[in-house]
Amino acid sequence: MPDPILITRDGAIATVMLNRPERLNALDKAMWARLGEAMRALSADDALRCVVVRGAGGKAFAAGADIAEFAAERANSGQAKGYGDIIHDTMQAIARCRHPTVALIRGACVGGGLEIAAMCDLRVCGQSSRFGIPVSKLGLTMAYGELMGLLALAGRAVVLEILLEGRVFDADEAYRKGLVNRVVPDDKVEDEAYAIARRIADGAPLVNRWHKQFIERLTVHAQLTPDEWDEGFACFDTADYKEGVDAFLKKRKPDFKGR
Repeated sequence: MPDPILITRDGAIATVMLNRPERLNALDKAMWARLGEAMRALSADDALRCVVVRGAGGKAFAAGADIAEFAAERANSGQAKGYGDIIHDTMQAIARCRHPTVALIRGACVGGGLEIAAMCDLRVCGQSSRFGIPVSKLGLTMAYGELMGLLALAGRAVVLEILLEGRVFDADEAYRKGLVNRVVPDDKVEDEAYAIARRIADGAPLVNRWHKQFIERLTVHAQLTPDEWDEGFACFDTADYKEGVDAFLKKRKPDFKGR
């Protein structure tokens, strides 16, 4: 099988590619873990000055987590917490990468894909890109470890709108919501993302790392109790979660009961 996370280098710029185009780069458990490992390794590389994160193929940055594996890997809150810990570790690996990160977004950027992009420092997308986190249609919550980056990026009102409505929306709306820094024609996304990366790489690398560190230090993070953290996975024990996943896989409308 091909490596689900590909890493390439061009001088001081590294590219991390989510490499599962046949599934719109949806991330399974092993792929989440591999992405975290890759980001931690790149962060430790002093020769780097910028990391570009992108999806393989032209149809998606990432379509989120692979729902097809949920029955086996996220069947209840206990399983989901272990899975969620991997996702949180990966999100933190992206956010805490010492080098500036740029998300190159083509096509769908939904669910976990949008979470990954939110953890990057800058985001550029194509005009036809689509965004959203329709987890309410699955009876599924974003746990605290997944919410952190999106909330820091877009703020309370926007994040609640995204989660409560569960809409998928276009690139111009994503720009207005502050989810992306730049929207360009689809055939210019790659050129623009790497132009950004080169401008970053031309700057003083220590200064760029310090600025990331200073801004992270000034960002206020909630101090959660262990019980609060665990509540982020309570949805996996509900009947609505099982109904939502079954409906998604069978391509039908879910019938939620609130239990």
